[in-house]
Amino acid sequence: MKKGKMNEADVATFCLALPGAREDYKWGGVRVFSFAGNKMFALLGLRGESLAFKVDKDLFLGHCDRPGIHPAPYLARAQWIIMHPPYPLGAEELRGLLQRSHQLVVSKLPKKTQIGLLL
Repeated sequence: MKKGKMNEADVATFCLALPGAREDYKWGGVRVFSFAGNKMFALLGLRGESLAFKVDKDLFLGHCDRPGIHPAPYLARAQWIIMHPPYPLGAEELRGLLQRSHQLVVSKLPKKTQIGLLL
């Protein structure tokens, strides 16, 4: 995996490599990464202008205190953050957070649905 910073293409490639992940286009220009029908774990602006994803509830405010990271509009109540390129996180940290977002959403599914989606 590449070091440094990730771009929109890197994020999309990584998200689609997670178990069960698929990509849809919704809301007039948002790339939605989801699994199990409609369980979203990341959103990428079609023109690459933003990236949003879920974080751990107890870490949400800490992430929002970091430069370049904000509560995601409409999704902050579910502990989603948003950032704009160039993303303020290194590639390794961003991959870890995207993977964690995927697993946080997987953990809310019924146990039998989780099979094959857990890392």
